Amino acid sequence: MLKELYIENLAVIEKASIEFCDRLNVFTGETGAGKSILIGGINAVLGQRVSKDIVRSGAGKAVVSAAFYNISKEAAEFLSENGISYEDDELMITREIRSDGGSTARINQRPVNISLLRELGQMLVNVHGQHDNQILMTSERHIDILDDYSGAGELLSDYRKSFHELQALARKINNLKKQANNKAFRINELQDIIAEIDSLDIKPGEDEEIDRELELSKNAVILSEAIYKAHTILKGSDDIDGSVVMVSDARDAVTQYTDIFSELAPISERLSSAVIELDDIALELSALSDKLDFDPKRYDRLNERYAELRKIKKKSGPELDDVLRLLDESKSELDDLLSTDQDLSELEEQMKELLSQVSIKAKELSQFRKKAAERFVSQVTKELEFLNMPNVKLVVSQTSGKLTVNGLDTIEFLISANLGEEPKPIAKIASGGELSRIMLALKNVTAQNDSIDTLIFDEIDTGVSGRAAQKIGLKLREIGQIRQVICVTHLSQIAIMANEHLLIEKNDVNGRTVTSVKPLDIEGRKLEIARIMGGDNIDELMLENAENLLNTYRS
Repeated sequence: MLKELYIENLAVIEKASIEFCDRLNVFTGETGAGKSILIGGINAVLGQRVSKDIVRSGAGKAVVSAAFYNISKEAAEFLSENGISYEDDELMITREIRSDGGSTARINQRPVNISLLRELGQMLVNVHGQHDNQILMTSERHIDILDDYSGAGELLSDYRKSFHELQALARKINNLKKQANNKAFRINELQDIIAEIDSLDIKPGEDEEIDRELELSKNAVILSEAIYKAHTILKGSDDIDGSVVMVSDARDAVTQYTDIFSELAPISERLSSAVIELDDIALELSALSDKLDFDPKRYDRLNERYAELRKIKKKSGPELDDVLRLLDESKSELDDLLSTDQDLSELEEQMKELLSQVSIKAKELSQFRKKAAERFVSQVTKELEFLNMPNVKLVVSQTSGKLTVNGLDTIEFLISANLGEEPKPIAKIASGGELSRIMLALKNVTAQNDSIDTLIFDEIDTGVSGRAAQKIGLKLREIGQIRQVICVTHLSQIAIMANEHLLIEKNDVNGRTVTSVKPLDIEGRKLEIARIMGGDNIDELMLENAENLLNTYRS
């Protein structure tokens, strides 16, 4: 449940710290005081999209923090799966929105991406806003409402897995059939590619090796001269001694005196090592010189081969690895094409079997929905009767068609609010007040099947008044006995039901508009209820009436 909300520099709210009770929390305030901003702040901390315009003018960033406690098992498992630690079922979520448009999020001080925060938010809070009424007006969404109510998630997930496999198989068969139309031409084309590349017997990296050898051949004379010169310096010639002999002489000169001057011993050893190293270098130079023997015929062969590789790279490259990759891919594609007829037949058999399985699962899903619809109608009708719609008749229209991602069904809610009228689509006949009550009824019955402990209602009282408004208030209070409810309202009939009544108030401070949020005691509630009922001209009769109402529904 939501324990506390902290807001800083969010639109007209400079700073606000709000504590919630675990039952029905109601926010009231004059129009424009900032009630929608409060809901916007909760949405922000739940990972919903926000605009930089929500940052208070002149501030660098807005901060919204929410403290939750007694989080659900589902939310706890989600945190564990994502490596986020928490203690004693307590959770702190913080969202910062910068004035330049960027935003960051943290869960228990650990930075997280917004998508993860949004996914977690859906497990913590269920927010009903005015746009949710549009779900009722969109018949395509009714199937989602029924499935949420019925707990069809596992059946639907299993069906969709098979349905997606069926779609993938259908696409593969389609592609094979298209390929078959041009198969003969493509087979000839692939065979030509394979024959041309295979005939060259290309080795990986061959062009680079040839390039290096050609470069050596072009510079063989210069390299031979350099190696000969270095070898002569080391080994000498008929006329002069080389470095090896001279260093050897130097070693012999000092070695004979190491007994009487021990400091010469290490020098003698180093000179011996130098003789060995120089002699070894001379041998390596001699071996390298042998490799530089120039062969004009091999030079010509290398040039011819290099030209062949350059030509195939230009045609099928640009690199030699690309040519070899094309060869492998062409062989693989040719194998596929040559076995297409057999594969196509086998795949079509698989398709028939899978289609049968998907159809069976779709029918099972339809039967599940049909049974759930009966319970759904009974429960929602009962809720609507309580919400001052005594003559309501709700029908779940379920028709079958072609297989889709949702199964065979098309679901639409039909309603008749008056005796003697045939049920019709909600979008065509429901008023704003009826939509609000229908949505509240749906939220109440679906909430019984999920693990979300906090429900937020923004403008649930749209289009209602009088007895209907009182019934909505009673229903919210009833829900508040088993779930935490947060409600923004402008009706006294709902406000008097609150277990915690909070006032959103707008004031001018130093020439700027500042919105504050404060909990009301009994006297504060009397004044606010009286204001809601009668406006700013509050008299004793209004206050007495407000007090009587509050006493009737006091916690």
